[in-house]
Amino acid sequence: MPDITSEQVAHLANLARIALTPDEIEKMTEELSLIVDSVAKVTEVATPDVPATSHPVPLENVSRPDEVGETLTQEQALSGAPDSDGERFRVTAILGEEQ
Repeated sequence: MPDITSEQVAHLANLARIALTPDEIEKMTEELSLIVDSVAKVTEVATPDVPATSHPVPLENVSRPDEVGETLTQEQALSGAPDSDGERFRVTAILGEEQ
């Protein structure tokens, strides 16, 4: 795989309208070369007999079953509300004109 050159990094930075100093271009050249080399190494070992994975360890659902439990009554839920109409919370409209 070809190496990343500082000219390529400067060109890409120019296309992306990113102002980089010569020191930043050198650093980015080294970092991008390392990334390209790392991807090449992974590509070498990623053969068709190696299954693709999204996580290094198997995931397991740790959620508990959805079971009906004790809930608040309507009166209990509305008891701490600053304003209600006896059946629902009353809030100020935030879109359009207030009612």
